[in-house]
Amino acid sequence: MRINDNRINDNIEETAIEEENIVFMVAPEDAHIRIDKYVAMQEGDLSRSHIQKLLDDGLILVDDKPVKGSYQVREGDRITLTVPPPEEIDAVPEDIPLDILYEDDSLLVVNKPKDMVVHPAPGHYTGTLVNAVLYHCRGNLSGINGKLRPGIVHRIDKDTTGALLVCKTDTAHEALSALLSSHAIHRRYRALVQGILKEDEGTIEGAIGRHPVDRKKMAINVKNGKEAITHYRVLERFYASGVTYVECRLETGRTHQIRVHMASTGHPLLGDELYGSGKNPYHLQGQALHAMELGFPHPETGEEMLFVAPLPEYFEELLEKLRRHEKGRNS
Repeated sequence: MRINDNRINDNIEETAIEEENIVFMVAPEDAHIRIDKYVAMQEGDLSRSHIQKLLDDGLILVDDKPVKGSYQVREGDRITLTVPPPEEIDAVPEDIPLDILYEDDSLLVVNKPKDMVVHPAPGHYTGTLVNAVLYHCRGNLSGINGKLRPGIVHRIDKDTTGALLVCKTDTAHEALSALLSSHAIHRRYRALVQGILKEDEGTIEGAIGRHPVDRKKMAINVKNGKEAITHYRVLERFYASGVTYVECRLETGRTHQIRVHMASTGHPLLGDELYGSGKNPYHLQGQALHAMELGFPHPETGEEMLFVAPLPEYFEELLEKLRRHEKGRNS
């Protein structure tokens, strides 16, 4: 049970990160759990390796005394966790080719490729979309999201492809962020999921938040989860392969939303190693998910704009393979 937390909110517009000081009191049901696992359960944003380093550095104390990672917590233990602020790192421009769907003085829409992280983060400080956009725009980007996420209004996962909006001016960024918050930006995705969906269309509702144990994952209907709504429509069924091709429309935009929601129905995305079964017969690099349509009123002119990112080559090839297999089954 947490009894004190002086952290600032984890907002995308956060401008300063302070040291975290958190205190927990171990509840009876949590007794006899290793302290590294206990802290990971309480603070899902911390990796086990990060927790071990904090233990080694004496920044996790039990009743004001340092302990080893093998220590098993006891009922009533007072655990003090101190997390130092991360090192400030600036994103640097890099000459990386971009597939630009649209660009003007206020914004650009980019077709993000597979295996590209959107903005710098631990383990990915170079080669990101932000590094590429900084070079392309010569630094002329909205500064609302700070030095590591300039111009970024929304994000898609590393292995998700498709249309992504980037703002050059603060005015455009503020306007489009407000539209995103009010669910007024049109976003449709294409995905391949495991299994055959019975209904032609449907809506999945379920609050999404950080997984209580595995920090890499999000989970549905967890404590402190945020409202999440995904509408889906079946485009094709491949009975011979046990795969369904769907279109998903986001009403909200939570981290891993489509991946979590589809997995919750028993139909995880093909190739999704995090939320799927681990089976990958098509040797995919990550989930088969593509942000195909992005629409919004232009922040300066009010003109309704709609951009379509063509399916990536791997996705088209996989669809053709599934169609051939289905045709062979029916012949």
